[in-house]
Amino acid sequence: MKILLIGCGKMGGAMLRQWVNHDGNQFTVADPAVTDLPEGTMHVTKATSLPHAEFDVIVIAIKPQMIAELLPDYIPALKPGGCFVSIAAGCSIATLADIVGNAAIIRVMPNLAAMVGMGVSGLYANDLCTEEQVKDVTAFIAQTGRCVPLASEDEIDRLTAVSGSGPGYVFEIMRSYVEAAKRLGFDEETSRALVFDTITGTVETARKSDLSLEELRNSVTSKNGTTQAGLDELRRDGQLDTILDDTVQAAYRRAAELR
Repeated sequence: MKILLIGCGKMGGAMLRQWVNHDGNQFTVADPAVTDLPEGTMHVTKATSLPHAEFDVIVIAIKPQMIAELLPDYIPALKPGGCFVSIAAGCSIATLADIVGNAAIIRVMPNLAAMVGMGVSGLYANDLCTEEQVKDVTAFIAQTGRCVPLASEDEIDRLTAVSGSGPGYVFEIMRSYVEAAKRLGFDEETSRALVFDTITGTVETARKSDLSLEELRNSVTSKNGTTQAGLDELRRDGQLDTILDDTVQAAYRRAAELR
């Protein structure tokens, strides 16, 4: 496919660097400010530099507040029967349709781990998308990690609350965990290594195990041992469940408001 990427900021650039490592698609980036693009990527600074009806897919990776102003200039670059793919958070399909008209539109909600090929993205397509378009877009989004098909835009909002915003929660938990290790007397470098490797190893153990998370937790928890003492504090009065539930609910409400 020939794919036009409008905007190449942090998320668009991260995804592009994964996409260009796979054969099969040709990418052109439209961005007046970007300077460091992967080899083999075409670059334009304005819509008037693009040929008419050239692209199978136009990926919208600009800030939501810029879409109404910039996107109309790029509409002629899409081939008849092509589709728009938006990774702009909080911009609904209805909002996009008001700009591009009666067109195939797919919304994708990625997360930051796309930059290392381990992202989680949710994908929702409107009724004008063909099965082939959904299949093709799902395939190239999956080059950045896991791609989860969704049945509604409300599901996008819920996914945003869990995985879209999730890296922020995890980074904050890691930061706090590192600070706790430092207060026990470890230096910064050692604290980061202990926390990062413990989390990475634990995730991989869970991923490769057939046991439930509860069973895995119990397998490392001896009665009246050190892990039990730590867990008793972590789970006191159900505080961990309450904090995490409140966190994702707040993010979900905000995602719905933005749409």
